[in-house]
Amino acid sequence: MKLAQALGANALADKDPLPPELRERLLARDPMFVASHWVLATAAVVGVVVALATLRPWQAALPRRLLLVVAWTLGVFMISRSVGLLGFGFVGDTLLLTGVRPPPAEHAALARELAWWDLLLWSPFFLLWGASWTAAGWRLGRRRAATEPRVPGPAQPPPI
Repeated sequence: MKLAQALGANALADKDPLPPELRERLLARDPMFVASHWVLATAAVVGVVVALATLRPWQAALPRRLLLVVAWTLGVFMISRSVGLLGFGFVGDTLLLTGVRPPPAEHAALARELAWWDLLLWSPFFLLWGASWTAAGWRLGRRRAATEPRVPGPAQPPPI
C-alpha cells in the first residue's frame, strides 16, 4: 500500500489515523509524505527478506541472533500498536468510540470515523502481523535450540 501511495495512488490514505493538518498534507502528496512512503516501502521489502530468512535454508548467511532480535522486536511493537499501548489500537479506539475518552471537539466526527477504521482494519492487521513476527521468532529460536550440539555433561553411571 505504501508503494502504491509513493507511486501516486491514494489507496486508503484518507483512512490513515492522522491529525487533520497532517492528513491534508498526506492527501496533497507533500514531499515529506512521499519520501516517507518510499522509506516504508523499502522497509517492507527488507521485512519480507528477513521474514523469509527465518524460514529458508539461506538464513545461515545472516546472523541468527539478529534475525531473532528483529522478529521479536517487530512482533512486540506491532502487537503493542494493535492493543493500543502506542495510542491507537483496540483499547484507544474503544475508549474513544464509547465516549470514555472524548475526541477532540474540533474533529470529533473525523476522530470517530478513523477510530472505526482503526478498530476494524488497522488494529487487526497489526495484531496478525505482530503474531506472525513473534511466531517466526519463536520458531527460529526453537529450531536453533534443536540444532545446537549438546555439550556432554559428566558421565553418569548406568542405572542399576
